[in-house]
Amino acid sequence: MTEGLFTANNTWMLVSTALVFIMHLGFATLESGFVQKKNVVNILFKNCMIVAIGLLSYYIVGFNLMYPGGDGGGFFGFAGFGLTMPEGAAGLIEYADGGYTYWTDFIFQAMFAATCCTIVSGAVAERIKIGPFLIFCMLFVTISYPITGMWKWGAGWLDARGFYDFAGSTLVHSVGGWGALAGIILLGPRAGKYSANGIKPIPGHSMPLAAIGVFLLWFGWFGFNGGSVLSADPGLVSLVFVTTSLAAAAGAIGAFIVSFLMFKNYDLPMVLNGILGGLVGITAGADQMSPLESIIIGFIAGCLIPLAVVFFDKRKLDDPVGATSVHLVCGIWGTLAVGIFGDLAGGAQIVTQLIGIAAIGVFTFLFAFIVFYVLKITVGIRVDEEEEARGLDIGEHEMQAYQI
Repeated sequence: MTEGLFTANNTWMLVSTALVFIMHLGFATLESGFVQKKNVVNILFKNCMIVAIGLLSYYIVGFNLMYPGGDGGGFFGFAGFGLTMPEGAAGLIEYADGGYTYWTDFIFQAMFAATCCTIVSGAVAERIKIGPFLIFCMLFVTISYPITGMWKWGAGWLDARGFYDFAGSTLVHSVGGWGALAGIILLGPRAGKYSANGIKPIPGHSMPLAAIGVFLLWFGWFGFNGGSVLSADPGLVSLVFVTTSLAAAAGAIGAFIVSFLMFKNYDLPMVLNGILGGLVGITAGADQMSPLESIIIGFIAGCLIPLAVVFFDKRKLDDPVGATSVHLVCGIWGTLAVGIFGDLAGGAQIVTQLIGIAAIGVFTFLFAFIVFYVLKITVGIRVDEEEEARGLDIGEHEMQAYQI
């Protein structure tokens, strides 16, 4: 490994880290657009705190819980609190085969860790208490996400079985989706959303903000998937850029067609979530797929979005931003697609992918459900009816996003 190649690799990883960081702005903007204007300060506050909590908790515990070292193949490991830079070249050019430094490894992975709680934030929006939610985030990023992440990325038991998830369709997105589903179940729907007269739409207050958020997320996904190559390998990074973008585009088309057939209108929120669904779907196998396969995967993910939204609504599972449809449903699909398409396709791989999906799903959902339930029966997790009607911006923060 030459100094020049090491520097190029590490620089690309740091650029990717910055792109993943921009995704938090995308989530904040998207979620702000999809909620009512009386709850915008609240959603922005949560998104700011999630990044802060995620970085600090991942530094204190999460990183060494997710990457404990050792022989691998296990269910759990812990390398100690904080960060310990290997001495000399071991933490620099000799670290990760010259792909990046020890410090780069931490900050890149820390940006991923905070993402899973951002997914939960949008799903439980407009009725959750801010304090209990932040406690949940701290525990989720400190304990749950690193343990299941270790099972694959930390050389754990799923990695030993051959489970494949390139950049996190399951390990990041479905994990966030399972956490969101647990929160939605225990919180209940927003007031007036479901009644004897049917489902009442509660539209977001700003489609421009939502659209900007989606484009910021698409932009950041080049670092999310492209950085997961873990080097500046020209061929593989450029392939991942192509498969990522084609899947996003196909996701928009799939969501457009199915939502038009179902609702007979041109539904912008469905198309926006279709783009995200395509991105989530390709994330597990972005380095394994041909351009055509990535289009198929993204298109199916986009088609799933309106179907999933209706499915959750019929079960009175209220998700203001569609996070469960995008991140949970499309995350499961994308992970399964690794066994259907690409270099790893085959019956045995499909079974392995299903085992990984199920194991991570059961652990994450139970962890999130228990944490939310304990918070619910102790301090409570839902604001009262008056505060929900007035808006969480006034009730929780004593301010408004707009002074008009």
